[in-house]
Amino acid sequence: MKYAKFFQFAYLVFGALFLYDAISKYTATGDIAYPSILLGVTAIFMFFFRRKFMKKFEKRD
Repeated sequence: MKYAKFFQFAYLVFGALFLYDAISKYTATGDIAYPSILLGVTAIFMFFFRRKFMKKFEKRD
């Protein structure tokens, strides 16, 4: 179960990295990096989804 909590926060870290990548590309070239934005938002969504699922799973036990 400890690994699941670790990966839960890894989603948040990767989401922040992808969003940082999108912002840095936008400021450097003016192009919008849609894949980076999509991956960043998806990773942050997965963080909250996994967090809710873990709480529901722990509550069940």
